[in-house]
Amino acid sequence: MKAYVLNGIGDIALRDADGPELDGEGIAGRNGQTSVPDADCVILRVRAAGICGSDIPRIYKTGAYHHPLIPGHEFSGEVVLAGENVSDSLVGKRVGVFPLIPCRKCGPCRSGHYEMCRSYNYLGSRCDGGFAEYVKVPAECLIELPDNVTFEQAAMLEPMSVAMHAIRQCGLPTQPDDYSKNLPIAVCGMGTIGLLLVMHLKGMGYENIFCIGNKSFQKEKTSMLGIDDAHFLDSKKDDVSEMIREMTDGEGAAYYFECVGKNESVSLGLKCLGASGRLQLVGNPASDMTFSKDEYWKILRQQFIVTGTWNSSYRHSADDDWHMVIASLEAGKIHPEEFITHLLPFEDLGKGFEMMRDKTENYIKVMCRI
Repeated sequence: MKAYVLNGIGDIALRDADGPELDGEGIAGRNGQTSVPDADCVILRVRAAGICGSDIPRIYKTGAYHHPLIPGHEFSGEVVLAGENVSDSLVGKRVGVFPLIPCRKCGPCRSGHYEMCRSYNYLGSRCDGGFAEYVKVPAECLIELPDNVTFEQAAMLEPMSVAMHAIRQCGLPTQPDDYSKNLPIAVCGMGTIGLLLVMHLKGMGYENIFCIGNKSFQKEKTSMLGIDDAHFLDSKKDDVSEMIREMTDGEGAAYYFECVGKNESVSLGLKCLGASGRLQLVGNPASDMTFSKDEYWKILRQQFIVTGTWNSSYRHSADDDWHMVIASLEAGKIHPEEFITHLLPFEDLGKGFEMMRDKTENYIKVMCRI
């Protein structure tokens, strides 16, 4: 089969690679360990795959846990072969893929919080992922797609579920009442996760959303979601915190989602929040994160609630993040395909890696069809 094989830092290319089989020991994990017997896996023909922002440093700066590796954890496809313990009824099914493979033995796993597994495997970073024509996937990681959900939409299930998890983690109701839907909510960082988060909030019925970004391109995308000019705040030009207070009668935001991962955007959140406000940390840190003494005092005296979020929940139940996203897609409440700025042929995906690395074009989601 053809696959993008990462042989070392910066050494990635479309190559001929051995296709996955179901007669081996299982899925290789970190340090050469295996997880999930092949009998519990399927072979998936990949139909669409998206590049995550985390793929770029993995390919060009840090490398993966081991090499060679096929990256890619945002993908969807069609089941073509089922392992011995997997129902043949899955063959031919269109599916999305939860890329985290939990150990199911640690404390978080035993309580159903697989996203906090202490010894997880991961498609595309610790074992081969979706930048290939075929990939081996544990059947437990599959989610069937409704007929009206496309492969391209399904390849965005992972970042959409990460955004959904952040909303639920901070306690915002997914079905707001008349009071809740008018709560002032600030989202800082209009990359993929920030925009998808705003998309979810709008789909749920929230009306008073402030989007904090720094590019006209981002402003265009938020306007597609129904955000008016007054509610897009340019972090480079505007005094964001004062503008939010002015538009909230001096109260400030009730919720602030930090989707950047930088000290300055966390500090901005502490300025934007009103009393008892909630600071939801979402962005992966770009460097060490610190609070000044004054900022720490503000957290204490304003009784802010600071929460973290990681990954997303998938428990094969209607109330997990992935199934909630699927329900919103099926109902037509959200349209993530609007954020696919580059849809490339599989053989040109390498150009997408380079474009994102060098930032030669504006982009939100770069994806390929296979």
